[in-house]
Amino acid sequence: MSPSIKVATFNVSMEADNYRTEPEAVADPRALQRHLASGRHPQIRNIAEIIQRVRPDILLLNEFDYIADPKRGVLAFQRHYLQQGQGGAAPIHFPYHYLAPVNSGVPSPYDFDGDGVASGTGGDAWGFGRYPGQYGMVLLSRFPILQEQVRTFAKFPWHRLAAPQKITRADGRDFYDASTWRALRLSSKSHWDVPVQIGEHRLHLLAAHPTPPVFDGPEGRNGARNFDEIRLWAEYIDNAPYLVDDQDRQGGLPPNRRFVILGDYNASATEGRSRPGAIEQLLHHSRINAKWVPISQGGAAHSPDNPHGASHTASWRARVDYVLPSRWGLEVRDGGVFWPAPDSPLHPLVVNRRASSDHRLVWQTLKLTHGPEGNESGT
Repeated sequence: MSPSIKVATFNVSMEADNYRTEPEAVADPRALQRHLASGRHPQIRNIAEIIQRVRPDILLLNEFDYIADPKRGVLAFQRHYLQQGQGGAAPIHFPYHYLAPVNSGVPSPYDFDGDGVASGTGGDAWGFGRYPGQYGMVLLSRFPILQEQVRTFAKFPWHRLAAPQKITRADGRDFYDASTWRALRLSSKSHWDVPVQIGEHRLHLLAAHPTPPVFDGPEGRNGARNFDEIRLWAEYIDNAPYLVDDQDRQGGLPPNRRFVILGDYNASATEGRSRPGAIEQLLHHSRINAKWVPISQGGAAHSPDNPHGASHTASWRARVDYVLPSRWGLEVRDGGVFWPAPDSPLHPLVVNRRASSDHRLVWQTLKLTHGPEGNESGT
């Protein structure tokens, strides 16, 4: 009998900006580490309760600040929050995890934001961030992670993407000089291909968090980056031979591979300010099954006059968080957005960003079909 698994993504807003007591205060990069150690932070307890109530088998957390020591980071989150029952929900444990450095907040020697000063951080970091590791990612799994087969694309140069988006000034000149453009990395955080083993089946988890397509100038550099960060996955699942990962392995994902693209992509097909066609690169891709659109009663109630409200995944009224399975090897059985209706006793968990996050957990239940991956097309 083919197994079914529940795969989820959740932008948890667990980064230091969210823990400032005053808007003018400087974010403390160690804030998350302290709160994870205490086991008492109300926002993190609510996040843990949401996860306990949905009970995914695989979960990507976006905006979980990168903490290199798992004992102080992801394992502390598990020990002090997920493995403690929250709000009457049962504890949950993920035996396996994956984390790696991200580009956000890591200083560069370049003037990426074009203000004439190479400040090293903020808009001049390899990916926007006020300190290294801000807006990081963590993957949690009940199934073994094939660590030696993980591929990351944090350092892939943007200019190497086939036909990258143009970034020009009002007079038509290139926004970046040649040396800056050659140095600029495409991924604002990172792109991960994390394979997990589910019995005899293998599943590739394609995780990312593209930059918001705003907070730039008339040149639209962030809109261009968002579009091309999304396109990187479209090229990857097309097995583009020119792609080279951080481990110097070439090519993309061959045919007949199960995969799920998941994360906060900061792009909607119907709302927001992403470039036209950005998320459609995935939603309309021939290898992706995007027919199932997760919905919630809370989202519908939050935007009662919006026909797309039920599918929104962010409090600012857009669908930007995705769980997108491959057509091959997976069958969608169920799914949803954790956004309880206003009259639900669970609604306080999502009432605002301070309660949990400005995003909602999105999940799909997937049945694994066909035989083991190697039986069809090799390992």
